[in-house]
Amino acid sequence: MTDERKVGTISMGVRCPIIREGDDLSTIVPESVLAAVDSLGMQMADRDVIAITESIVARAQGNYADVDAIAADVREKFGDNNIGVIFPITSRNRFAICLKGMARGAKKITLMLSYPSDEVGNELISMEQVDKAGVNPYSDVLSLEKYRELFGYNKHEFTGVDYVEYYEELIKGENCECEIVFANQAKAILNYTDCVLNCDIHTRVRTKRILKENGARIVYGMDEILTKSVNGSGFNEKYGLLGSNKATDEKVKLFPHDAEDLVYSIQKTIKDKTGKNVEVMVYGDGAFKDPQGKIWELADPVVSPAHTAGLIGTPNELKLKYLADNDFSDLKGDALKAAISESIKKKDAQLKGQMATEGTTPRQLTDLIGSLCDLTSGSGDKGTPVILVKGYFDNYTN
Repeated sequence: MTDERKVGTISMGVRCPIIREGDDLSTIVPESVLAAVDSLGMQMADRDVIAITESIVARAQGNYADVDAIAADVREKFGDNNIGVIFPITSRNRFAICLKGMARGAKKITLMLSYPSDEVGNELISMEQVDKAGVNPYSDVLSLEKYRELFGYNKHEFTGVDYVEYYEELIKGENCECEIVFANQAKAILNYTDCVLNCDIHTRVRTKRILKENGARIVYGMDEILTKSVNGSGFNEKYGLLGSNKATDEKVKLFPHDAEDLVYSIQKTIKDKTGKNVEVMVYGDGAFKDPQGKIWELADPVVSPAHTAGLIGTPNELKLKYLADNDFSDLKGDALKAAISESIKKKDAQLKGQMATEGTTPRQLTDLIGSLCDLTSGSGDKGTPVILVKGYFDNYTN
């Protein structure tokens, strides 16, 4: 009788105290994880993964900035020029307070929105509406008046907000002149101003290059706003405002900075207490797409801003279905199991390009595990900002 494990990967939320500024996560996280494991009668194992949501890391760091700090940095970089604010995502949580700060620091903003949807899939209008109107979104630039004539007012399916109206009112509410246009070519903004603040996330490097090649005089991205403290504010040296979330109507919580020390400290504590070598990561948005709302979840600049070295790389896995249907199609039962197990044990250290890997997921480990953790923790009231993943690195032979 063999002692065969019946369970593969387990992802479970870990309850923690409510985290406040100054709390020591290097102590709180290991204590919470070990208490959770003990309550279930389980034990830590080598290569278990402890994942901590970026939100509590930033909160413990006190990494916040108010609207006035954003305004001051924008004013310093752009002066009194008309600022072209281009390609923002449509989000009350992710962008609205940032836009409020931009407007407070400017005299005029020309807001250029991509259409029919933003970078992460939030629709202003549907592609069906675009087709029906006979508009070419790849080349046509629409004024606000033309947009309203063609499409009217459109409330977001999930939030009930017309983001065009919402952003316009927000800008004007800061005594800032507002002009709104719709285009998908970055250089289109240069017909209105040569001073540009590009707010796209994953395409930002290309956007900046295009703007500069086409004559933009001043170009900054959101990743270059609040890269250092302004009047005592929080900051993120690498990502600036990217990855920020609304904290209050006058304040944002920034993406955490300098979290490498934290993940290695937690790794060491678990090793000291249990003798096990675990991996630790900080995670934000998962990298997946919602098929109903068409929203690509990743509004953070990266899934994981900090992680231990064992989480670098991609999976190196064989596709069991491929082996069963092809190499061992004449086998079944214990013979099939033995043949597949032997293939896994003898697999190459680098399987890239081999047919037996077809259909496996060639994504970064941090993106895969971060997505799993994001779905496990949710974004509401579960109260589990730490996730423990067990057995992720096991395979069929373990």
